[in-house]
Amino acid sequence: MSIYRRNGIWLRLFCLFLITAAGCADAALMDPDKEPNTSQNPEALQNSTNSNQTEAAEKSTEKNEPLWIRTARQDLAQWPDRLIEDAKDSFLQPDNMTALILAGGASIVMHKDADEDVADYFSRHQKLRNFRDESLNIIGHPTTHFSASALWYFLSLHNQDEVNRERAWTMRTALTITWITTMGLKAARDNETPNGKDWAWPSGHTSSSFTVASVLDEFYGPKVGIPAYGVALLIAYRMMDTGDHWGSDVVFGATLGWVVGHTVAGKHKKLEVAGFKVVPYIPITEEPAIGIGLMKRF
Repeated sequence: MSIYRRNGIWLRLFCLFLITAAGCADAALMDPDKEPNTSQNPEALQNSTNSNQTEAAEKSTEKNEPLWIRTARQDLAQWPDRLIEDAKDSFLQPDNMTALILAGGASIVMHKDADEDVADYFSRHQKLRNFRDESLNIIGHPTTHFSASALWYFLSLHNQDEVNRERAWTMRTALTITWITTMGLKAARDNETPNGKDWAWPSGHTSSSFTVASVLDEFYGPKVGIPAYGVALLIAYRMMDTGDHWGSDVVFGATLGWVVGHTVAGKHKKLEVAGFKVVPYIPITEEPAIGIGLMKRF
């Protein structure tokens, strides 16, 4: 005890030193802001360096990338989800389902009773030949519609025209849904056309043409929609006149295009009044208020 009393001050100081050292060590291990010691782990240091370089390169690429390319990439990345949602809206709404079921029933009845008579009539009274026939074939071809909508989209991107960019992308979405549905039904039905070609029902030219007409009618109203429907009807007539399709193929194709075109375009159409876009308006006032505003880009 006498030794402890004589040297107690030194023992206390030594214990205090040990406690302080242990506390500093724990703080160093638990400090998240402290950079890890990678001198003993060169692989970790290399991975960290590579990750930082990759991230910096991606940010630099995005920063130097033209605006239209970034916008196109964003639209393309969101497109699969948009296709799925728009397809659900097109085929699961009760009114659309009823229209397609009725058109399918009409196709069955026509194929049993009327298709042969209609094909026989057109074979004896063919009106469209040579230039007129080929012109309508090209105008009504889905490839033409996809190409025109792609040109519309990229021109809108170049001009930074957001309204027409959205409309062109909506057109491509509607055409894609129609094309996938048409080809799936053709493969499932796998019947011959009057002139002996494969995959008759439904008519792809007709469904695609009516999709285009329906989308244009939604976006621009009767002044554009009525002429577009006139062209679509002429293309449907051509498909029967040349023996490329039965009447039942044309009836269901027209219904399918009408349903998809109006549903998809109606969903993404911006509300407009006399050419002005209707937008929400929240004025800066002492009392809370909300309203609508009209905006037009000149």
